[in-house]
Amino acid sequence: MGTKSRESIYGASVRAAAEQAVRARKDADRLACDAWNKRMLGFQGPAQPSPALGDALNAGYLYLEVKCLGCTTHQTVALTTVRRPKATPIHELERYMRCRDCSQVRRYPYKRSHLVALRSTKISANDPASTWWPGER
Repeated sequence: MGTKSRESIYGASVRAAAEQAVRARKDADRLACDAWNKRMLGFQGPAQPSPALGDALNAGYLYLEVKCLGCTTHQTVALTTVRRPKATPIHELERYMRCRDCSQVRRYPYKRSHLVALRSTKISANDPASTWWPGER
């Protein structure tokens, strides 16, 4: 004759609350990244404040689209390969971005880039580069 264990009494409610917290965090991260994307695409910035690297990955945005100001090419950078702490804001990555084509032409690291948006997929024929305003090509 014993009593019920705490696991049998509170276990299901604790697990349900933990799952609900994970879903809420993922939704909050997704909404923060969506707001930042709309600000970047609609107003072309400002990039600050931006979501953290870990928040973008948690929300399902695995790539960062960057535009080179020298040759106007759009490239994607995989956020999973960035060697920075997960608490690093996305806008701090801008100073480390350099265009490979422009750097080869100039023979020094060309660091003039602009953050465009967070993306869940790479730039491809089926999923082209983002446009900033309706008239841009």
